[in-house]
Amino acid sequence: MGSSILPDLGAEILIPVCAVIGIVFSLVQWLLVSKVKLSPGRDSGSPGNNGAGGKSGYSDYLIEEEEGLNDHNVVIKCAEIQTAISEGATSFLFTEYQYVGIFMVAFAILIFLFLGSVEGFSTKSQPCTYDKSKMCKPALATAIFSTVSFLLGAVTSVVSGFLGMKIATYANARTTLEARKGVGKAFITAFRSGAVMGFLLAANGLLVLYIAINLFKLYYGDDWGGLFEAITGYGLGGSSMALFGRVGGGIYTKAADVGADLVGKVERNIPEDDPRNPAVIADNVGDNVGDIAGMGSDLFGSYAESSCAALVVASISSFGINHELTPMLYPLIISSVGIIVCLITTLFATDFFEIKAVKEIEPSLKRQLIISTVLMTIGIGIVSWVALPSSFTIFNFGDQKAVKNWQLFLCVAVGLWAGLIIGFVTEYYTSNAYCPVQDVADSCRTGAATNVIFGLALGYKSCIIPIFAIAMSIFVSFSFAAMYGIAVAALGMLSTIATGLAIDAYGPISDNAGGIAEMAGMSHRIRERTDALDAAGNTTAAIGKGFAIGSAALVSLALFGAFVSRAAISTVDVLTPKVFIGLLVGAMLPYWFSAMTMKSVGSAALKMVEEVRRQFNTIPGLMEGTAKPDYATCVKISTDASIKEMIPPGALVMLTPLIVGIFFGVETLSGVLAGSLVSGVQ
Repeated sequence: MGSSILPDLGAEILIPVCAVIGIVFSLVQWLLVSKVKLSPGRDSGSPGNNGAGGKSGYSDYLIEEEEGLNDHNVVIKCAEIQTAISEGATSFLFTEYQYVGIFMVAFAILIFLFLGSVEGFSTKSQPCTYDKSKMCKPALATAIFSTVSFLLGAVTSVVSGFLGMKIATYANARTTLEARKGVGKAFITAFRSGAVMGFLLAANGLLVLYIAINLFKLYYGDDWGGLFEAITGYGLGGSSMALFGRVGGGIYTKAADVGADLVGKVERNIPEDDPRNPAVIADNVGDNVGDIAGMGSDLFGSYAESSCAALVVASISSFGINHELTPMLYPLIISSVGIIVCLITTLFATDFFEIKAVKEIEPSLKRQLIISTVLMTIGIGIVSWVALPSSFTIFNFGDQKAVKNWQLFLCVAVGLWAGLIIGFVTEYYTSNAYCPVQDVADSCRTGAATNVIFGLALGYKSCIIPIFAIAMSIFVSFSFAAMYGIAVAALGMLSTIATGLAIDAYGPISDNAGGIAEMAGMSHRIRERTDALDAAGNTTAAIGKGFAIGSAALVSLALFGAFVSRAAISTVDVLTPKVFIGLLVGAMLPYWFSAMTMKSVGSAALKMVEEVRRQFNTIPGLMEGTAKPDYATCVKISTDASIKEMIPPGALVMLTPLIVGIFFGVETLSGVLAGSLVSGVQ
């Protein structure tokens, strides 16, 4: 079997050091962003603000000064708008977290009761699940520790989303002001702010998980099977909060978007983000709570789940049985190396190459994906060589499968490259540089109906190649290393999460920057620059969603495998009526979920449209620009609607497995899970 080259102490030092480097790097990026002043003529009170010229661009001549505009007023206006957006987003998230907090506590109690009642809350040691000859810690301990790790995951997920939203609302006006100096400066500010979120999330997720494992180890000692089973709560906590963040934020952003665009652009014929539009602040807040806080929690959920799934399978394989710590922590070491790789990749965008023209923006973001993937492949190769024994066995539905370290390297690499393929296909289907989007634009000549048909067809068509990429990676990774292979393939796809999130968060920040430029009444040339940033940002946001879906598909399969192993189901037979019924019901669930969320967006948008119309009709001087609209009411409509409407879809997802499992048994539940996985990915 052999042992790994990297000693246990090396692994124990490497993981926290990489996580701390990630956190420090994100703080450095934040410091660089904070050097852009938002208050005219005085320091913005952030640390290290000495206003030095040169590379940071203060010696550059401002266009505004050439054009003879009053610079002072523009900066004050930008600061005011930024404050309004930030306050709206913060108040929404706090309200959302109050409701989600209640749910979190209720679900934690449920987890405790379900797991504790397995042995009637006994405090006696019991035979281990996978090896009856050994004694393991009591069920009550597993219940307590699983509940603690669930709460840890939930809190980390919420904090990740919140911090992301904070940095985005901090950076949007700064990006607008930098756009006066040129598109390159604005790009760097937006990208750096995105990097703050990406690195904070990746490093926090890794550090909290690593600390939790070490603290739990104090109690569990040599019972690694029990230890890592208790750790799975971390992934569940992360993804259950992500569910509410995504649904709540999504309903908010779309309701505000539809309301602002329908009345403003279509009925009143005013530009997007015009300050006369009452829903304009709500629209910009929506970008932050939906695309940043929601996306952050979402990717954190996938990241935590794939790490936990891999650790659980490893704990009942030769790594766990022989207590080999370094190979056991292989999933965490991959994530650690990922942080360092993303750090180097980020420097390519912000320091090594400077963007001089609009047409360089999208290639630069694409380069980020390619560089991080190539470097990460080398990183995975080194990690697999150093941290794994040359051969070992992996748990495979009751048997142990012999695996070589190069096979595990291929599993992770296949996931990583599948992620890149999904990213590029998504970009092809969503970028205005390629024919799919141009076809949709062309279809507008005959009205909205053909446009909707073309757009829908395009969306359906964009599934094809990503599904083949996911299928290929599942086949390769399962053939080599069973369910562990699939879990590490998902981890491979998410190993460059810091870069992926930086690219993803860049989009909404540029979008907000454009909105602020329009509302502050900046010149047409500035708006053109922010629009160019925003157009690239829309595409990159879609790439981020592609990553989230691809990795979620692999993670779901790995967790499904863990569930089937744990429930001692040897095969899921589609021909038995119980399983087939489950498949049908499971395949229907994503449609039910989508119907709920779409109806919620529809009813919230309806209220928003009525409110915007009411303000245009009743506030004298609003269209002329002499009176100010009531932004707060629109923000409140979106907030109230999304909070109220996010509960039913969330409850549907969380309660279905419990109800099916209790009333119809594990076979039917395995069908439901498989059905919803297959149908949901599409």
